[in-house]
Amino acid sequence: MSQTNSATYTGVAIAFHWLIALLIFVAFPLGVYMHELPLSPTKLQLYSYHKWMGITVLVLAILRVLWRISHRPPALPDFLPRWQQIATHTVHHSLYLLLVLIPLSGWLMSSAKGFQTVWFGVFPLPDLVTKDKMLADFFQEMHEILNFALLGLVSLHILAALKHHFINRDGILARMLSTRPR
Repeated sequence: MSQTNSATYTGVAIAFHWLIALLIFVAFPLGVYMHELPLSPTKLQLYSYHKWMGITVLVLAILRVLWRISHRPPALPDFLPRWQQIATHTVHHSLYLLLVLIPLSGWLMSSAKGFQTVWFGVFPLPDLVTKDKMLADFFQEMHEILNFALLGLVSLHILAALKHHFINRDGILARMLSTRPR
């Protein structure tokens, strides 16, 4: 017999979660794809879209952290072993950190390469550093490393959610799918 957890996230938290997830699922493969393209107007346009998504993730991540500070998430169920509770908190905090560091590293990289970031093609953002090839190379490497760390953590997060839903049948995934108690 499986135990269920009826506590759910707020509608705002659910919206932040899925909107950020959607942006990541588009921005990550776009970043991998565009990186290998030869210089062209299409490549520059794709970089622009990628940067828009990254800055949007940064804004949404900051808003989500502020929301979470003022609205406690539902407690983890008591039936979860302590090691799983620790792992859950570690992965969630690491994801929040990466959702801020990755867009910042991209913005810093663009600034160091001498390419201004213009959000949605309308709002020019200030360069965070002056043009500098060594800094650009450093931030490019950091951006790539952080993105692949995010890929690993998101994969772990998805696998854990699916395990809880299909194997444990404990209602953990349902908490992020609906605001209605299960």
